[in-house]
Amino acid sequence: MAKTLLIILVGKRKETAVKVQQVLTAWGCIIKTRLGIHDGVMDNCSDEGLLILELYGTDDQKKELARKVEVLSGVSSQLVNLSL
Repeated sequence: MAKTLLIILVGKRKETAVKVQQVLTAWGCIIKTRLGIHDGVMDNCSDEGLLILELYGTDDQKKELARKVEVLSGVSSQLVNLSL
């Protein structure tokens, strides 16, 4: 069994979240699972967020999605391949 995860750290979340969401929407067909985490609620929201995506598709598609996210200002990503 093999899994590919894309881990995304979003800084200045209020400013960059819309751009990140646009990229993820465009590549939504290769995203099987999405988990979003940020500290705080209501008026005390954190300005950083963490996304964990489980990806399907070709290696080229996965790498291109990671590249599209990585070029956004204030965003860092890491493509992780796990297997047993």
